[in-house]
Amino acid sequence: MSEAEAFHDTNILLYLVSADAAKADVAEALIAGGGHVSVQVLNEFASIATRKFGMTWAAVADVLEVVRNVCRVHPLSPETHDGARAIAERYGYALYDASIIAAALMAHCKVLYSENLPADRKIEALTVRNPFHE
Repeated sequence: MSEAEAFHDTNILLYLVSADAAKADVAEALIAGGGHVSVQVLNEFASIATRKFGMTWAAVADVLEVVRNVCRVHPLSPETHDGARAIAERYGYALYDASIIAAALMAHCKVLYSENLPADRKIEALTVRNPFHE
């Protein structure tokens, strides 16, 4: 599988700025390989990075500039929302998680890298993987 077929959850981006060197290295390698993220992932990163990590907006912008240069960013749309509602209902995910899953499916990704979602779960053509336990 090429990294172009990978979608990155918010926690992958957060580990880019983590004090956990091992996880930061994994996250950096994943993002360096490209892939996909959604605007929701960018927004969640900015919110958590400023609120919980105390990053400045300028530092957040610097990280997101790198991510946006190597990953394809997918907008949120009514279709993403509709897909998320269907996934939440069918699989029992919270709507925010289902929105990321829907965006990954709409991007035709084969894998969703996430530490927060159950690993090795298959959702239609998408498999959730925890890259920190592979």
